[in-house]
Amino acid sequence: MRGMVAVVTGAGSGIGLAVAHRLAGEGAEVISADLDVSACAGAAVTADLGTPAGVAAVVREVTSRYGGADVLVNNVALAPYRDAFTDIDDAAWQRTWDVNVMSCVRLCRALVPLMVERGGGSVVNIGSEAARHPKPHMIDYAVSKAALLSLAKGLALEYGSRGVRVNTVAPGPTRTATMDAYLESVALRLGIGVTAAADHVVHELRRLPLGRMNEPEDVAEVVLFLAGDRARQVTGSEYAVNGGSTASM
Repeated sequence: MRGMVAVVTGAGSGIGLAVAHRLAGEGAEVISADLDVSACAGAAVTADLGTPAGVAAVVREVTSRYGGADVLVNNVALAPYRDAFTDIDDAAWQRTWDVNVMSCVRLCRALVPLMVERGGGSVVNIGSEAARHPKPHMIDYAVSKAALLSLAKGLALEYGSRGVRVNTVAPGPTRTATMDAYLESVALRLGIGVTAAADHVVHELRRLPLGRMNEPEDVAEVVLFLAGDRARQVTGSEYAVNGGSTASM
């Protein structure tokens, strides 16, 4: 990745932070974007990516510093847990859509043409197994991740002949702050500890053959592969990183 420029959204924690560190460790110049950039790797932009102004701030930073990017990792997402479908009003649907989908649309619209000018590039969307197997308490999140799959395939078809590859990584259960909050809710509901709740999710709810959840670094390794030249013949693909979750097969 040496000499390449990478933009990573939602890079303040979890998967995004792990991806940014992994790309930087391979020599990429990384621009990290998030609402909280205190832990970010590389140059950081504080931005609400669910707004046009937030995306514009990231685009200004990468174009003023480097003239464009070679890699774009669309990771930022909201994944709120809902008690019921009817709890999600129009404003909540719109906010999830703006952050999870429109951030990706706007960044791709600005940066993919610059990739073409630079001779090519790679876009990696961080999806979710929920896109194909939606969970009833996160339906707005699942719908948004399904949209990212379609967007990636369409962009792959349009820009493949111009040197830009577009792929999706679909993580299963991953130990992030969002997952930790979910595990606390499971623990409270079942009257058990958080460690026991994690075991319950792994072995009972998700039935993971590999016997553990993802760490963010597990996802970052697959993103690194797709971002670089080793995946030069891979586009329009979806890579599941889920420990073999039988719930998503």
